[in-house]
Amino acid sequence: MTARTQTPQALPDNPANDREPILETQRQLIVILDFGSQYSELIARRIRETQVYSEVLSYRTTVEQLRQLDPKGIILSGGPNSVYDLGAPECDRGIWEMGIPILGVCYGMQLMVQQLGGTVERAERGEYGKAALHIDDPTDLLTNVEDDTTMWMSHGDSVAQLPDGFEILAHTDNTPNAAIAHHERQLYGVQFHPEVVHSVGGLAMIRNFVYHICDCDPTWTTEAFVEESIREIRAKVGEKRVLLALSGGVDSSTLAFLLHKAIGDRVTCMFIDQGFMRKYEPEQLVKLFAEKFHINVEYINARDRFLEKLDGITDPEEKRRRIGHEFIQVFEEESRRLGPFDYLAQGTLYPDVIESADTNVDPKTGERVAVKIKSHHNVGGLPKDLRFKLVEPLRKLFKDEVRKVGRAIGLPEEIVRRHPFPGPGLAIRIVGEVTAERLNILRDADLIVRQEIKRHDIYHDFWQAFAVLLPVRSVGVMGDRRTYAYPIVLRFISSEDGMTADWSRVPYDLLELISNRIVNEVDGVNRVVYDITSKPPGTIEWE
Repeated sequence: MTARTQTPQALPDNPANDREPILETQRQLIVILDFGSQYSELIARRIRETQVYSEVLSYRTTVEQLRQLDPKGIILSGGPNSVYDLGAPECDRGIWEMGIPILGVCYGMQLMVQQLGGTVERAERGEYGKAALHIDDPTDLLTNVEDDTTMWMSHGDSVAQLPDGFEILAHTDNTPNAAIAHHERQLYGVQFHPEVVHSVGGLAMIRNFVYHICDCDPTWTTEAFVEESIREIRAKVGEKRVLLALSGGVDSSTLAFLLHKAIGDRVTCMFIDQGFMRKYEPEQLVKLFAEKFHINVEYINARDRFLEKLDGITDPEEKRRRIGHEFIQVFEEESRRLGPFDYLAQGTLYPDVIESADTNVDPKTGERVAVKIKSHHNVGGLPKDLRFKLVEPLRKLFKDEVRKVGRAIGLPEEIVRRHPFPGPGLAIRIVGEVTAERLNILRDADLIVRQEIKRHDIYHDFWQAFAVLLPVRSVGVMGDRRTYAYPIVLRFISSEDGMTADWSRVPYDLLELISNRIVNEVDGVNRVVYDITSKPPGTIEWE
């Protein structure tokens, strides 16, 4: 067979690859080596759902580095390349001699086969979407997985010849080697994606690998995370003071409660009202934290200076950068007045770090790695000369894990289940230039959306539900008079973690009610439209 010579697709190095695991004392670890799959982080989430800690690392991680982490098992992710491409990504071949269980998923399976002496070829027919899995060996990896269960396929290559010692566990009508194993060496491979929700028996396979093959115990619990985080915060901060950027969302609110439990009054929550919050939220937030929970909150009214910074700015990345930079400027100014503060705490999450990875080139191979999707103001807007030391206990957690932590430490349910709200706020829900007029229009429209979904008791049916203002005007007619006003876009999203999302099928009667209220009650709007785009190809936010 003649190898193809095209350049491999760009691969994302894990931006958090050089950081310690969340729990330094956590020894029950499953490592995911990332070969560029869009589902790598989803594998980590599925493993964590079994209460076993998992970490996504670069495929370049060496055997020596892996031995230092002492994982109970390794999973090789899928990826966009073919293993026979010139310069295709490879893992350290020494992992096959580590003597621990390894599971290859899609590209990971094909790499396993190739490195151990088998062959991978371009399939006569690719396999994408749902396929029935016919089980040949219902043991080990496929224990308690029903025959002909549905699995999610996404591959154009197939294993043509197995390495010595490997056996077929399952096949599909199109793929003879859909699941394979070397039982003695505890090496396993699947040509499908067990981590996605479309794979009906996928979670059972992951549990089999984690519990029965890797012999892990379910020790990655919310309670364990809280206890260890408190110890780590106390050890890192000592007797110093911490300034927290409080936004009122579940991330920063959970962090506020966690810090308050760890160091008490040595944490000060600074709520900077940048003018991009939703209607009535600043007042409600300060009252809740300061009066009800007696957590130190400093309210800073900075609306005018933030709006001035965005004057004439239309590029979304520049808006995010300016907002992030201004946040730090305000922090530094106010901390000198209130301080001194040595640490800045942020509610940065794992998806924030992943999506904010900078584009760069590997110095050894010249390969382009890690493509930036968009910057998050918690990550991408920080200046290089930041005076504060950062405290980010949540940066390896997914949103659903943060909610569990919030509940465990007593965060009110109205905040725990609050829809995610972007750090730059309404500034990135106004496409183009942000003005005081547009902010007032969007606030009023957004309030109507929230009022109606709460009144109909469906607020928690959505991951997010919000309004977007477009910087165009269209002709309308109201009261026999011509209007020339803005359109409002309604965005209702269903998701589990924000990594992928689908548009929600909202009843037409409710959409009609919301539309009627907006065009009748909000000055400057004469048209309402509904966004029916999923993520991917779109993002949840418009900017």
